[in-house]
Amino acid sequence: MSEFHIDMGEKAGAMALDPQALGRIEDAIYDVDPAAVIDFAPSSHRLRVAAALDANHLAVVLGFAGYPVGPDAIEQLPSICCGGCSG
Repeated sequence: MSEFHIDMGEKAGAMALDPQALGRIEDAIYDVDPAAVIDFAPSSHRLRVAAALDANHLAVVLGFAGYPVGPDAIEQLPSICCGGCSG
């Protein structure tokens, strides 16, 4: 599972994404990875996603949800997996 921070920037505007918009994003990501963890931080306009997909696939999924982002808006965090769960 990879962890990403996505700068929603102009897409988020000055306020948090409304619940319907966030719901569309969650639905699109859960369609690809039902075990994904998704969170939006309104103060930083960052969507945080932990999912079993790569940055390019995540960009495509966000685009299908109506929130296209460029590759430079997606930051993949270094893995903190210890391998203990064999995942």
